[in-house]
Amino acid sequence: MIDQPRFHARNVETLTTSVQREIERMIMAGEVAAGDRLSESALADAMGVSRGPVREAMRALAQAGLVEIIANKGVVVRRIEMEEVLDLYDLRGVIFGLAVEGVACNGTAGQVAELKQNLADMISAYEAGDHGRYYELNVAFHAAIAEYSGNARARAIYESLVKEMHLFRRRGLSFVSNVEASLDEHRDIVEAIAAGDAEAAFRAGRAHVMNGKQRFLSTLQQSRAHKEVETGEPR
Repeated sequence: MIDQPRFHARNVETLTTSVQREIERMIMAGEVAAGDRLSESALADAMGVSRGPVREAMRALAQAGLVEIIANKGVVVRRIEMEEVLDLYDLRGVIFGLAVEGVACNGTAGQVAELKQNLADMISAYEAGDHGRYYELNVAFHAAIAEYSGNARARAIYESLVKEMHLFRRRGLSFVSNVEASLDEHRDIVEAIAAGDAEAAFRAGRAHVMNGKQRFLSTLQQSRAHKEVETGEPR
């Protein structure tokens, strides 16, 4: 349910940004799926705004690669295929490696302490079986590194890549696999940052994403195999 009061902004620019963020949130949360049509008038009515800010928000989301504006059809949530997902992983690996390197070079003692605490909290959440809390901390860990890198352009690119990757969704497919390996990689990242070792930091950051790519492929393969067993047909 959209909270209409949040869109009572003082000017068109702020209102458009608020609308864009809400539509973006809907896409990230899976409330609208790839290929779904986004009705300009329906969104405007639901948010309690005019169609102008919604139209501008759609254009911005199209530039960000999250939606497509198709003639005679309107705006649809963009659908991406496996090949593009793998390309996004490769790009994300390089950008995240640069971000981790940036924190190793420019991070403050306070920022390093926050990353260490986040890692400790992730371990606790995993051991307690609190998957929701673990997911939140994991997202926060990566976002913090992008922020602390001191590289605004790298941060913007990284966040854009992550958002695009959310467009690839498979129902019933869990992307959480081999959490212990992922935690070990987080430890490597934090240790390299704490040591101020730029080269090790880049390697650890990129390796984490590329290993995540392999975990993703493995999970996808297992999901397909499970469906074949259930239906007796290859998928």
